[in-house]
Amino acid sequence: MRSETLPGDPPGGRRAMAVWGIGVSVYFVAVIFRTSLGVAGLDAADRFHVNASALSTFSILQLLVYAGMQIPVGLLVDRLGTKKVLTIGVVLFTAGQLGFAFSPSYGMALASRALLGCGDAMTFISVLRLGSRWFPARRGPLVAQLAGLVGMAGNLVSTLVLARLLHGIGWTAAFAGSALAGVVVLMLLLLFLKDHPEGHEPEPVPHQGAAYVRRQIAASWREPGTRLGLWVHFTTQFPAMVFLLLWGLPFLVEAQGLSRATAGELLTLVVLSNMVIGLVYGQVVARHHEARLPLALGTVGATALLWAVTLAYPGEHAPMWLLVVLCTVLGACGPASMLGFDFARPANPPERQGTASGITNMGGFVASMTTLFAVGVLLDATGDNYRIAFSVVFVLQALGVSQILRLRKRAIRRERERLVASRVEAVHVPA
Repeated sequence: MRSETLPGDPPGGRRAMAVWGIGVSVYFVAVIFRTSLGVAGLDAADRFHVNASALSTFSILQLLVYAGMQIPVGLLVDRLGTKKVLTIGVVLFTAGQLGFAFSPSYGMALASRALLGCGDAMTFISVLRLGSRWFPARRGPLVAQLAGLVGMAGNLVSTLVLARLLHGIGWTAAFAGSALAGVVVLMLLLLFLKDHPEGHEPEPVPHQGAAYVRRQIAASWREPGTRLGLWVHFTTQFPAMVFLLLWGLPFLVEAQGLSRATAGELLTLVVLSNMVIGLVYGQVVARHHEARLPLALGTVGATALLWAVTLAYPGEHAPMWLLVVLCTVLGACGPASMLGFDFARPANPPERQGTASGITNMGGFVASMTTLFAVGVLLDATGDNYRIAFSVVFVLQALGVSQILRLRKRAIRRERERLVASRVEAVHVPA
């Protein structure tokens, strides 16, 4: 077990858990809003009278804004701190959810989802930074997985609660009512959240305009661990993200002939599997750091295998047991994507953590955005042939795996060199 405490590590403890809990509650609400379209996709198509390509544009635009904001948000977190960035994020994603509730047209609904994506983009990197400021470095993998688990709990709320509200009280009341959660976490954030424990204030970073921004991005990108983290995130996250965010429900209902209730239960299974596997992955990596890459590649392989078997099944519909196994395996995608941050984090000093996390976090959302668009276009082009449309998953997985294999040796060698250097520094620090 890796139990060493590095120089300058924060103490952790109950105070850290309380402050970090406020941060992850913001992320929890952001994920509810982000994934709310996943249970409302068919309703949105009817409400705004759009086809599959136009429906996918909702999620594509949301993810495009999210992905495009990752590096700017990382820079903002490094520069302004967690509390300020999270506050801006809550205001934006709450306004986006409220706007979506009252949108009378497709165009206004698109603008609302873009606003939501902008606010959502500010949450996860901020929560990662909050964890690194309040907990010892050795807790990093577990803290990141727990943050992902809380996010998936938000997805569970969308799947179970928001879906029922949508069909019980209607579109406007369900989305407007859910926006109140944003107001609640904003109050908690403003009243109780602190960027760091006393005595662990970061060194002030002088802002030097565009030159500073370029140096931060370039220095993070030069690290092979940052690039490996991006490609791990790219390759692992998107199959489940695409399934939960938009295309899972239509696939299960229209292609597999299931009722909405049964399809909702399978989406719930993905979320529950994610939460369980996230705890397992976090504990394994905290104890055996070298397990990161095998876990990531194993998840990609298992996901590809189950999708191949499901799409190639000779009958008109895949059997229920196969769909259950597929959804269980898709639950590993989220925890595997968190492993990307475990490559980027040790590759960068504290003053670049936000920037490096932003670069890493772009990976999965760029892949998800690409897949969402490709599936929508292929469904329209092939007359709703889901087998052909979902085959795009294999193309992006192949691209990602090739980059992981190309970068892995350099990244791991560089990480070992940094660890040795930090231990030597610890030995020479005066007591």
